[in-house]
Amino acid sequence: MTAVSSLETARELLREFPVVDGHNDLPWALRAKARYDLDVLDIATRQPDHLHTDIPRLREGGVGAQYWSVYVPADLSEPVPATLEQIDCVRQLLARYEADLAPALTAADMTRARRDGRIASLMGAEGGHSIANSLGTLRGLYALGVRYLTLTHNDNVAWADSATDEPGVGGLSAFGREVVREMNRLGMLVDLSHVAATTMRDALDTASAPVIFSHSSARSVCDHPRNVPDDVLERLPANGGMAMVTFVPKFVLQAAVDWTAAADENMRAHGFHHLDTTAEAMKVHRTFEERVPRPVATVSTVADHLDHMREVAGIDHLGIGGDYDGTAFTPDGLNDVSGYPNLLAELLDRGWSKADLAKLTWENAVRVLGAAEDVARDLQATRGPSHATIEDLDG
Repeated sequence: MTAVSSLETARELLREFPVVDGHNDLPWALRAKARYDLDVLDIATRQPDHLHTDIPRLREGGVGAQYWSVYVPADLSEPVPATLEQIDCVRQLLARYEADLAPALTAADMTRARRDGRIASLMGAEGGHSIANSLGTLRGLYALGVRYLTLTHNDNVAWADSATDEPGVGGLSAFGREVVREMNRLGMLVDLSHVAATTMRDALDTASAPVIFSHSSARSVCDHPRNVPDDVLERLPANGGMAMVTFVPKFVLQAAVDWTAAADENMRAHGFHHLDTTAEAMKVHRTFEERVPRPVATVSTVADHLDHMREVAGIDHLGIGGDYDGTAFTPDGLNDVSGYPNLLAELLDRGWSKADLAKLTWENAVRVLGAAEDVARDLQATRGPSHATIEDLDG
């Protein structure tokens, strides 16, 4: 099969089974670059100089559903109001671009949006700091439409360890396990991207509903703590959950790990947070890159992860979470949200079937959310909201 015919086949498949992407940081990019002013950054038109994401490129990429991250940094003094601002941003997007973006809370909503030719828009909160150790706040975020919570971001929370922080409670504390149980009761997906492997294992031991990794790749292919170890991937079939491969070069390309560490240190030395993607910060990044050339990931790099993850976890437990607008760099061929057909074409050339790709892009993600809803329905019939506090359970 030639590259051209593979690309054509990929685009045809995406018309029937569009991509459900697990993680896109457009709301934070809009805050950082335009203070949420959609007249300044109007995503109805192409914004290649400012964003990875806009509606024309979402359409070109065959995106049928998007989990918009309502991420806020863990070091904010008041993360809950900032999270509410992020949710408000998504609501503004839905109101302004209603011909293209459809609000979605359930698997049925996703299916309905696909039928109507709109992009189902869901929300995920990235980091347990967004609930401020409060199960009531967790329920409030769910009521506002948040359908997953990433248990940590880059730093530990009091009840869960992050992959990129020093061990704190050794995985999940007693309150952390109660957070997982309450999320299962609500029907909110437990997202294990960013968490330590110990936290992943504790969450799987606790969860009665499928978990997700909204944007993580395979640790045995690229040895970065943000990725998923094989023993955890092996547990996904029994749990029913899924791992959504990410495109971030420093998580998928081993050569990029060391380069990124040096680039991050350079950013800090110039007074910027290492995740800053503002124009001033990117100027510092580009100057460093001119001096120390950046290792370049490709579509093939990402496909290597998917090949391995399919072998370990099985095709029924894979998805895609690009992390667009949450990363400074992207792989060649996956430069923005229009690039998904290139990945599918690569997988077709590697022998993946159309049925495999339909599961990867659409079917697995819809099934997992629906399964979480089913579990929640059963749990709500047997117990009410938890009123436990971190002081009660962790002392």
